[in-house]
Amino acid sequence: MRHTISVLVENKFGVLARIAGLFSARGYNIASLAVSETLNPQTSYMTIVVAAQDEKILEQIKKQLNKLIDVITITDFTKKEHVDRELVLVKVNYSTKDRAGLEAIFNKYIGKIIHHQDDTAIIEAVGDQAQIKSLLDELDKFGIIELTRTGKLAINKG
Repeated sequence: MRHTISVLVENKFGVLARIAGLFSARGYNIASLAVSETLNPQTSYMTIVVAAQDEKILEQIKKQLNKLIDVITITDFTKKEHVDRELVLVKVNYSTKDRAGLEAIFNKYIGKIIHHQDDTAIIEAVGDQAQIKSLLDELDKFGIIELTRTGKLAINKG
């Protein structure tokens, strides 16, 4: 099962490497990672998605993270009401006759064409993992040339 946790850390050189090293040393795979500075430039917010077979492994991960001096707080979104999103940029084959078909897809998803030239278009879309997967399935009929996506971002509803 995949678990989403956020870690508020001090914004210092090497913090990301220490956290990634902690996961690596214990054989835990990071499925998704997003890091950015917060409103306070002295702290950063990390959203980490990790595959953990049971609660014991997840608890071990959180305990190991708490031992790191640069970690301020940890939030486990597994059992909390939260909102999560990913951003995806997709380059697809494109012609002007495809525009209406693409726009029909965007009526179902939060997306838009942000650039097009010659025979390609770059699409930007935001959604949860299921929405992104569904969007990519629909865009596949246009011919996906290139794809890049962020890690999952999450925030408490309360």
